[in-house]
Amino acid sequence: MPNVDFVVAGAGHNSLITACYLVKAGFSCCVIDARSIPGGGCATEEILGPGYGIDTCSTGHTLMLQNPIIRADELGLVEKYGLSYLHPDPVAHVALPDGEQITMSLDCEATMAELARYSEKDAQSYGRLIAEFDELRPLLGKARSGPIGMAPSMKSLLAEHPRGGIWARRMAMSARDIILREFESPHVRAFMGWLSFQTAVPIDQAGTGILPYQIAAPRQASSWSIPKGGSGRLTDALVGFLGDHGVTFYCNATVARLILDDGRCVGVETNDGRAFRAKQGVVSTIHVKHLADMAPHEAWGEDFIFGTDTYNVGVPFFASYLATSAPPVFETPRGPRTAVSAGYAGWLENLVQSGRDIYDKRLSEEVAWLLVATPTLVDPSRAPEGHHTVKFLTHTIYDLPGVGPAGWADRKEAFADKLIETIRRFCPDFTDDVILQRMTKSPVDIEALNPHMIHGAPHGGDRSATFAGDQRPVPGWASHRMPIPGLYQTGGTTHPGGSITGFPGRNAAMVVLRDLGLDISNIMAV
Repeated sequence: MPNVDFVVAGAGHNSLITACYLVKAGFSCCVIDARSIPGGGCATEEILGPGYGIDTCSTGHTLMLQNPIIRADELGLVEKYGLSYLHPDPVAHVALPDGEQITMSLDCEATMAELARYSEKDAQSYGRLIAEFDELRPLLGKARSGPIGMAPSMKSLLAEHPRGGIWARRMAMSARDIILREFESPHVRAFMGWLSFQTAVPIDQAGTGILPYQIAAPRQASSWSIPKGGSGRLTDALVGFLGDHGVTFYCNATVARLILDDGRCVGVETNDGRAFRAKQGVVSTIHVKHLADMAPHEAWGEDFIFGTDTYNVGVPFFASYLATSAPPVFETPRGPRTAVSAGYAGWLENLVQSGRDIYDKRLSEEVAWLLVATPTLVDPSRAPEGHHTVKFLTHTIYDLPGVGPAGWADRKEAFADKLIETIRRFCPDFTDDVILQRMTKSPVDIEALNPHMIHGAPHGGDRSATFAGDQRPVPGWASHRMPIPGLYQTGGTTHPGGSITGFPGRNAAMVVLRDLGLDISNIMAV
């Protein structure tokens, strides 16, 4: 087995980004992953037959566009490796329980006019929300585009801001409380709740108050941006960069344990007995709850083990992927509507209850939150001519009452039927004969495909106040260095969390390079 400077354990987009900056600095790397392909949750696969490119986890990359790796094209992923993004308009279309529907357009005035059909006051509140986020956006950029301890904290930035006290309280509140305060119409509240639940954190949790701003404003500015060709095109560009720098990939290789030498991590061993050794260190994107079991507990220390034991893995997902001969077309009094990002929202109280049900391990009786992604509306390259790919996504529980996780095998198709029937109320032409192929994945299936997604939760863990910032993943160990010397952690379990942002990967690279006496800005200047 190769003896390189760094072993990268896990090939999610964040660890690939870390590896890119390390090889840019002149270090050698190898990348190991349990799956047959790199990318983790950033993958596009032909699971429904040739020509149908299905995003098997992530689709939207809106927050990734704010990362210097894309914004400044630091690694040439855009210029040299062909990565490009599409910005669909409409941004979103959401159906509501009483048959009403709301369309979000890239034109903010048009979105406000849509909301004004329910409340002129709410339309003005929405416009104010979008405008006010501009004063917070640069602060978020500073706090999240640097590692904990190397970048200014949000608390310190707000302390110097003239309206910092307002934002500090908003960010400590729940999304539910923000929505109730700012909006009066149940329709607009449901729409804002649907947006806020996109990151799969129950919207009544403390610390989610930023979500109505953080999700609505960037999408209002640049849409639910998607890579042309599929989510996996980001992975392809990163793999291309790494391949050009001599990095070797070892897929179908599951890490079983860390190799320690005199208390220092010097490599990993896979479940087939292969040893991958590193001269400088190991970069992990293995979920921290699994990582803690890959070395003796005394090597981590009591506080770290307590932190991983109590870490909340987050909300499980349920997905159904379709190959179709037509997209879902929503019938409205104002004419037909389609959107790459569409869906259904229950009333705000239903959305709140669905999150509580999940954390209380109760299966909700009704569908409260549903995302219907049809990227082929703007990117026909993802399907044969005239055809479409459609993804139904919702939140649910992992452990079914009375039957446990194994019960999903018999229930998942009926559950998927329920999701489709929910949308057919508004899309009557989306009939069974339109659906050519279907694959359904319960939370159990999602976890089996990628063990990092514990219980089928793809976002790396809950991001409410208890598990954010310097609490993520474990208090005292939020700056990517782990208690075992030579071991670094990146990915969704680290600051600022899951979704396709690339910030955990770039931030981890900054820490590793700093420990080697290097500065990422100097490396990029070469």
